[in-house]
Amino acid sequence: MLLFAATGDGIARLEDGRAEVVMRDGARCVAVDPTDRDLVYAGGAAGVSSSRDGGMTWEGSKLEADVFSVAVAVDGTVYAGSEPSALFTSSDQGRTWRELEALRSIPSAPTWSFPPRPWTSHVRWIAPSPHDAALLLVGIELGGLMRSEDAGATWADHRPGAQRDVHSLAWHPSATGRAYEAGGGGAAWSRDAGETWEPADAGRDRHYTWAVAPDPGDAERWFVSASPGPFAAHRVGRAEARIYRWEGAGPWEPLTELLDAMPYVLAFSDDELVAGLADGRVMTSADGGESWRSHKPEGDPIPRILGFA
Repeated sequence: MLLFAATGDGIARLEDGRAEVVMRDGARCVAVDPTDRDLVYAGGAAGVSSSRDGGMTWEGSKLEADVFSVAVAVDGTVYAGSEPSALFTSSDQGRTWRELEALRSIPSAPTWSFPPRPWTSHVRWIAPSPHDAALLLVGIELGGLMRSEDAGATWADHRPGAQRDVHSLAWHPSATGRAYEAGGGGAAWSRDAGETWEPADAGRDRHYTWAVAPDPGDAERWFVSASPGPFAAHRVGRAEARIYRWEGAGPWEPLTELLDAMPYVLAFSDDELVAGLADGRVMTSADGGESWRSHKPEGDPIPRILGFA
């Protein structure tokens, strides 16, 4: 299993239980090209850095923006989201960038406001569809879930049924049209390619959801992490968090005891469900969350895990 982890301080390669820090530039998000895992992109206050050799060497950013999210579409188009909320795109592997200005013209844009910094907001998550390079979901923290069918040239405003406080988004890798959301007030999913959304909150005893991951083998099964609220979630040692599983019509089933560090990211890798925690731990499950193995990667110290790719 090889994963790239954004730590807030940089990027680490996680492989065979060991961590190697391969970039130190304040990266808070990471993405890989879905057709070439040697192409890696890291986003942070310095913009978007890129690597063409699996993270061994890096090129500095050509984008002047405080980047909160980065993603790569199936055709290789790179997207970066910033604070203040803006969306940028590159068609040449991050060498040049242009802003997709239509996002800032959405009717709800004047109302977007991130509670800790109410004068601003940011693009928390970018989710290009794995089935259609032109189909794009973008989550504003805090503002809503936006949808584009033309690679960001035009946008539909916040989608019905979705959470407005978007934390993470995911598409199912094989079930066309299935999408999933974790947000500040709960979770939701879509069966029509993100056009409309259905809340999914039954059975969960905490509703501040953060990470989301669908089971690659079953579009009706998906996972979220959740905490009682933002103050608990972002306080290591007091997160009171759990990982939950939804199957079919639900309800949510808790899979872990209370965790003292928030699982900031959930992902599937080599048929294992992997959770990255706010204290740098990694939890893995090979049986759909029924049992877990938890460890701190050996090698370079990892203070926290904010994202996987």
